[in-house]
Amino acid sequence: MFSEMFSYTFMIRATIAILLISPLFGTVGTMIVQKRMAYFSDALGHSALTGIAAGVIMGIGNTTVSMIIFGICFALLLNYISRKGLSSSDTLISVFASCATALGLAILSRGGSFSNYSAILVGDILSITGSEIIQLIVLFAVILVFWCFSINRLTAISIHATLAKSRSISVRVMEDAFAVLIALLVMLSIKWVGILLINALLILPAASSRNISENFREYTYFSIIFSLFSGIVGLFVSYFTDMATGPMIVIIASVIYFATYIYGKDR
Repeated sequence: MFSEMFSYTFMIRATIAILLISPLFGTVGTMIVQKRMAYFSDALGHSALTGIAAGVIMGIGNTTVSMIIFGICFALLLNYISRKGLSSSDTLISVFASCATALGLAILSRGGSFSNYSAILVGDILSITGSEIIQLIVLFAVILVFWCFSINRLTAISIHATLAKSRSISVRVMEDAFAVLIALLVMLSIKWVGILLINALLILPAASSRNISENFREYTYFSIIFSLFSGIVGLFVSYFTDMATGPMIVIIASVIYFATYIYGKDR
């Protein structure tokens, strides 16, 4: 059965994409959970609709470009407003996410044309192309380099920002750089994962890992393993059951979370 599955080019590409995307979700997700940025990544996912709408209005053929530009601007704007402290961070992010989603839906639904973009809600990793895989390879390299050089600084900031400043760490620069990194990851993978599921794939593996990890190294390793396992098993199960891949991956990741939660609680 597996030889039959890999006789299709789209399945080979989907498997390669998952092998590239899953470790990124697992790695970046650890810091998102650590810094309590679940609302932030969810808001970025919803803002993809506005990014597409902006591309349509400006006549940009490749809407991925408009999504990336809008996503980066949106992420930096959220950081800027959050630092002002005018309201709680989760409230601000929720307001901006709602506004971005409504604006995108309003523009894309004009003339009843939203059906042309509805596939992005759930994604379709089986439709990934060779050029898009190359984009993921570049993104994988960028995130890997950033992570190697910045993980200690990000960890210090997540523990105590004031202490990090006393160690000559530029908190604002690191927070903005991490926000841009999340925006790139979300916008480049949302076509295949889906707006409704992107945040779950960022949060669930890291949350599962946190249930059983005793140190940050285990936290990162387990998150990557859980993310890879969910992606590969979800792809295989979706192929043999003829179900959508994205939701199946999230279901597998959810089962892992509840299993680790019960295990961690008993331990």
